[in-house]
Amino acid sequence: MSRLAITLGIVGIFGLPLTLGGCAGALLVGALAGAAGGGYAAAQERGVNGAVSDLEIETNLESAFAAADPRLNEGITTTVYQGRVLLAGTVAMPQMKASAVEIASRVSGITALYDDVELAPRRATWDVTKDAWITARIRSELMLDPDIRSGNYTIDTQKGSVYLIGSARSQAELDRATRIARYIPDVRRVVTYVELRPGAPVAEQPLPSPARAGSSAPIQSPQGS
Repeated sequence: MSRLAITLGIVGIFGLPLTLGGCAGALLVGALAGAAGGGYAAAQERGVNGAVSDLEIETNLESAFAAADPRLNEGITTTVYQGRVLLAGTVAMPQMKASAVEIASRVSGITALYDDVELAPRRATWDVTKDAWITARIRSELMLDPDIRSGNYTIDTQKGSVYLIGSARSQAELDRATRIARYIPDVRRVVTYVELRPGAPVAEQPLPSPARAGSSAPIQSPQGS
């Protein structure tokens, strides 16, 4: 399924009654808006160039799916982070699943391929909407947590199964992110394809040195993005 379809699904959920409080709800809206811009990509450890490269891989893969069998894009979502590709979703026949993996293996730039495509009927509209809400809620909760660099996590939800892909600065941070996702209502399971990267967790990074006398530059605390 294309990113446009996913985006429209997320936009659609804001027409439903939301139970999230005002402050968190406002943050959620801001998070979704920021995810569409360069600022979000810049906040990730892969940087803007890495995000652009991943987008190119994703576009090439979805184009290859469309050329081979349009049904592949209808049932499969592709998520790319630093050349690592996650295929998730549903297809009706084993041949379609095998074809998707074979096509993906030929796309340039892919360094790892995770196949989580299931043989099952396509998601109903309500399931798509619910999954989009779960993804948005997890994103909001990760952004609220100062111990998690939320920009380094990409989230995909399929029928209540949450897939995390990205990078974490410590096992403790990854465990924390996984635990947050697991306790969101309607989440059935959490699958992680997150790599550990060197560096101190956000909360343990030292504060910047005070500005020199006469300088007008403000002192900023480290942010989790």
